[in-house]
Amino acid sequence: MRGSRPKKRVAALGSAGALVTATLIAGAVAAPTANASAGSGHGQDREARGAAIAAARAAKAGIDWQDCPADWNLAKPTQCGYVTVPLDYAKPYGKQIKLAVDRIGNTGTKAERQGALVYNPGGPGGSGLRFPTRVTNKNAVWANAAKAYDFVGFDPRGVGKSTPISCVDPQEFVKAPKADPVPDSEADKLAQRKLAREYAEGCQERSGAMLPHMTTPNTARDLDVIRAALGEKKLNFLGVSYGTYLGAVYGTLFPGHVRRMVVDSVVNPSRDKIWYQANLDQDVAFEGRWKDWQDWVAANDATYHLGTTRAAVQAKWLELRATAKKNPLGGVVGPAELISFFQSAPYYDSAWASTASVFSKYVAGDTQALVDAAAPDLSDTAGNASSENGNAVYTAVECADAKWPTSWRKWDRDNTRLHKDHPFMTWANAWMNLPCATWPAKQQTPVDVKTGKGLPGVLIVQSERDAATPYEGAVELHKRFKGSRLITEKDAGSHGVTSLVNPCVNPRVDSYLLTGKLDGADVTCAPHATPKP
Repeated sequence: MRGSRPKKRVAALGSAGALVTATLIAGAVAAPTANASAGSGHGQDREARGAAIAAARAAKAGIDWQDCPADWNLAKPTQCGYVTVPLDYAKPYGKQIKLAVDRIGNTGTKAERQGALVYNPGGPGGSGLRFPTRVTNKNAVWANAAKAYDFVGFDPRGVGKSTPISCVDPQEFVKAPKADPVPDSEADKLAQRKLAREYAEGCQERSGAMLPHMTTPNTARDLDVIRAALGEKKLNFLGVSYGTYLGAVYGTLFPGHVRRMVVDSVVNPSRDKIWYQANLDQDVAFEGRWKDWQDWVAANDATYHLGTTRAAVQAKWLELRATAKKNPLGGVVGPAELISFFQSAPYYDSAWASTASVFSKYVAGDTQALVDAAAPDLSDTAGNASSENGNAVYTAVECADAKWPTSWRKWDRDNTRLHKDHPFMTWANAWMNLPCATWPAKQQTPVDVKTGKGLPGVLIVQSERDAATPYEGAVELHKRFKGSRLITEKDAGSHGVTSLVNPCVNPRVDSYLLTGKLDGADVTCAPHATPKP
């Protein structure tokens, strides 16, 4: 399941989660070669050389900044441009693809400016182009960092405005209702396996030439080319969710190119976890956070009238699920669509009240509110194309990054076992990832994430009860990146901590970005404010 904000997740498989100036700063041209030892063998050496060639080329070319195209919906003074990168870094002079980038200059003085801060929101498949809107929307949490840094966003390879990939017709992709992800029979499993296989075939048909190159290491190389195109000698990076894995791989391949790095809500970078096991771990964490939400709903029964105990709220959920399975609400909202809608509550505290409110209206007799919230909007062709593209990139990257089990018996055994105690997400997540079992393109061995020469102290921020990226991931990256510091938000579980208001977290992120200083020891913070009903 994706680790960034889910759009309305309507996966075809069942359901679920769902730059500076063109002038050169000395040093940006002669991009040092990457740390080839991070991978293994000659392929990596060739790719490291290819990345250095591409970075040198980009440093020379810079970025031709213009007002953003009107349909990108990015208000002035945000500027947009493109950076050209090789599709295959082993062939730096071969086929090239374009990456869309945008930026807004630092809000402080020339003397206060510390360069560009490049952002990735996760996914894989998330667009970073909204990042500069934190300045135009006057986001107070980021006001101090914005004084010092140009805020730079980009669409990773395959995403959105950057040579996008696709696996299925977007209108088909969002059609509802889909089959209940929880199988009742072997026939149900067989039908889902067929859908997963067809989805993988669709990716090959529509985007086959890109698939072998849709990897996290290639996106990390792209990030280094963007750094060079910006005229930056070293990278300042903020990665959330999957963006933390991108940061971890970048820090491993290019340790000497990192200036400051903040990673928030951390994917476990262990090779054993990428990506099959990471998804199983999510299922367990989602169940825990789903229960946290139900406890909150029960505590606010005076507002929502869904029951005064977690068990009572769960009973109402199961009743809703059974009703929608028998007769999809409004003809379109079945269990798959319900999971897509309700899963935003375990993802983000900011969705707690809105999700509970829609649920409460349904129980009080207003079915339409739930249909409106959970059904696809077939008239929103741009939004549907974006959802389909996000899912395609998610699948392509996770399938290409690592070797996945090909034995259906293993998938069946693992998910059947997990579902018993973690029913909220398990099967929906399994079907979303199952195309990787029959993936038509080469699957790599994940990078061995570790500290290399020149890597500075990295700031790691993590909530203790995060569903999408369980806490152990932050602990694992902390072990691997020597000199890193871990800020733990205790008794909290919202995904993406650095954008929440927490007087213990925000000043530490600011201090690190502005001065490079980390606390002398790891820090445990009290949780941010609990949502109000």
